[in-house]
Amino acid sequence: MNLEGRKIIVNKSSKELVELLKSPENYKEFMPDGLQKFETRDNGFKFGLQGMPEIALKIDEVDDQKAVLKSASSSLDFSLTATLNPISENQTEVQMLFEGKFNPFIKMMVEKPLQNFINTLTDKIEAYK
Repeated sequence: MNLEGRKIIVNKSSKELVELLKSPENYKEFMPDGLQKFETRDNGFKFGLQGMPEIALKIDEVDDQKAVLKSASSSLDFSLTATLNPISENQTEVQMLFEGKFNPFIKMMVEKPLQNFINTLTDKIEAYK
């Protein structure tokens, strides 16, 4: 299952975004309203949203072209990638991409909430100052 967020322009350099996305505590800024739990870990974070199970993510890779978060649970196989495409010294195009391997039943249940989550992340990153 692959989902895409819309492409956005962020008024930050790709270097600034890389530094921001390396730190687990910074991801709290991008979480949707309804966040009920957020705790950082060495290389990632765990969060809970109203009406959804808690999700643990680890920061797998961050460089000047992408930031990759992967599931910290062995029972769920997915990744969330933010592609970073520098446009100018102070602007970067960002797009959220989700890739997961789910059975058809799980896919049916999670596809819409995940797309909403990606859209919210995209909106929050776009609005980030």
